[in-house]
Amino acid sequence: MSVLFLEYPKCSTCRRARKWLEDNGIAFEARHIIEENPTAAELEEWQKRSKLPLKRFFNTSGMKYRELGLKDRLPEMSEKEQYEILSTDGMLVKRPLLIGEDFVAAGFKEQEWQEVLT
Repeated sequence: MSVLFLEYPKCSTCRRARKWLEDNGIAFEARHIIEENPTAAELEEWQKRSKLPLKRFFNTSGMKYRELGLKDRLPEMSEKEQYEILSTDGMLVKRPLLIGEDFVAAGFKEQEWQEVLT
């Protein structure tokens, strides 16, 4: 099984997650989340497959999130608008993202990754 791994290589959490994948012999296709930002359609599909709330796909601790004042704006936005704004900049997206055929994990939680990958 090969999974899609969306990462920002300068992110320490992404580096830890990549090392974990490599150490555990997990085949993955890496995708730079800034150079190849997810589309609104991809994000919508992944979010629905993950069964996580859409807000979990936002990098709420990022500078871009704060600059745009999204903490206050998100509750007033439609889901479509939220997917659209997420698709404008990879720095807004929670990372890393791990996408498999039947799962999506947002952020790196070793136990959660262990469960979905084994």
